[in-house]
Amino acid sequence: MTSQTTVDATGPGDRAVEKSVTPSDQEPRRGLRGHPWVTLVTVAVGVMMVALDGTIVAIANPAIAKDLGASFSDVQWITNAYFLALAVTLITAGKLGDRFGHRQTFLIGVVGFAAASGAIGLSGTIALVVTFRVFQGLFGALLMPAALGLLRATFPAEKLNMAIGIWGMVIGASTAGGPILGGLLVEHVNWQSVFFINVPVGALALVLGLLILTDHRAQNAPRSFDLPGIGLLSGAMFCLVWALIKAPAWGWGDGKTWLFIVLSVLGFGFFAFWETRVKEPLIPLALFRSVPLSAGVVLMVLMAIAFMGGLFFVTFYLQNVHGMSPVDAGLHLLPLTGMMIVGSPLAGLAITKLGPRIPLAGGMVATAIAMYGMSTLKAGTGSGTMSIWFALLGFGLAPVMVGATEVIVGNAPLELSGVAGGLQQAAMQIGGSLGTAVLGAVMASKVDHDLAGNWTAAQLPPLTPAQLDQASEAVQVGVAPVTKDMPAAIAEKITSVAHDTFISGMSLACLVASGVAVIAVLVALLTKRGENAEAGAGAAHI
Repeated sequence: MTSQTTVDATGPGDRAVEKSVTPSDQEPRRGLRGHPWVTLVTVAVGVMMVALDGTIVAIANPAIAKDLGASFSDVQWITNAYFLALAVTLITAGKLGDRFGHRQTFLIGVVGFAAASGAIGLSGTIALVVTFRVFQGLFGALLMPAALGLLRATFPAEKLNMAIGIWGMVIGASTAGGPILGGLLVEHVNWQSVFFINVPVGALALVLGLLILTDHRAQNAPRSFDLPGIGLLSGAMFCLVWALIKAPAWGWGDGKTWLFIVLSVLGFGFFAFWETRVKEPLIPLALFRSVPLSAGVVLMVLMAIAFMGGLFFVTFYLQNVHGMSPVDAGLHLLPLTGMMIVGSPLAGLAITKLGPRIPLAGGMVATAIAMYGMSTLKAGTGSGTMSIWFALLGFGLAPVMVGATEVIVGNAPLELSGVAGGLQQAAMQIGGSLGTAVLGAVMASKVDHDLAGNWTAAQLPPLTPAQLDQASEAVQVGVAPVTKDMPAAIAEKITSVAHDTFISGMSLACLVASGVAVIAVLVALLTKRGENAEAGAGAAHI
């Protein structure tokens, strides 16, 4: 059962008073429609598509490039177009859910995402693939905040953390399982199947959504749109994400990188100014007067920097240093996935009993230790040692994924639950991009600094500056710059130098990620249980 908010009409000139309708005031719910746990299953099916697509496509990129004759730059846009569209529109999409209802927004997102996926599978040019990836990102942005809004409105406060825990488990399992499933599909079917798989999943989510989901709209839900605010925020987000995407290629000292960063800062500044002037702002700035909510957003960014940035290099370590296939690399990350699957519901229980502060701080301590442990990995490190650090990382991330989400969404008013869900997702996307860009710069700097000396110390033939630059680019992803016609002894020396240099860079990047996690521990101490959690389903019994 759910509780709703109604308005008591008073006399003329009197102020309307909101009151909560308790379960006993409502008609009994019949069947499964609107049932919280079945609602959770329904939104999980839809969310699974978006989370899976974030990583499954990376495995298909080489096959797409070969089949469609795409360049490396073209292939990069398969990922970047999706990420840009998703990150830029998440908060606006959350506002759409608050305005028109999260059920409708979720269903449109599901249908659009599945349709765009099918269209990519039917595309015969790289331009069409990139175009429909943009549509995937746009519809995915509609789907994700709406899912959180539905959970917030459906679950009673005492069970919301468990629901978010399972929701986080689905996202973690889908994200980590993407490379495994993608590798199997590309190897045994074709690259198109990576996208076609979303069509039946989307159809299932649509049928379940039509049968199960009920519309929840707060009494004081927004009635208008802040179009200038949407434009300013979207422009600022685009400039920020674009700078982060292009920084590795342009360089952090390049004028173009800083031009987009400055434009982003100006855009956010103008947006903040405008929001204080408009009657119904896109994001009421008063939302950030809640210290726990603001801490939750910052914590989500820091967590994503440490997690996504560190994990980015681990995949290269497994595939290029240890020579694993994408499927084998995915299997070696199962301890991380497994601990997130097991840990997320347990984290929900712990947060319900203890509040978010202790589990969040403890989770970031575990994350910091895990990233430090990953900084000690060597070329010959065995699977057992790797598994310990991967499992600890999953154990640390689980309470943060659950707790930070509850802190953000639970501390926002019910009528802004979609915007809060968009904030949570946008923080994670920006943090992941920051982690990859900043830690990538740390890696590149370390490799550039060490490679020439390591090369000379190994008594290898000297390289010209241009050759050294080419070798450095290869080593940054763990690839040894050897050719087929090289003598075996020389190739072995080059491989050893390349792997040792890569690992020195990865170690430094993981240490930086560990330091970020330590800062996040302090931020976690500012969080507390959502003040507005009771405004959802109230004290309903399930």
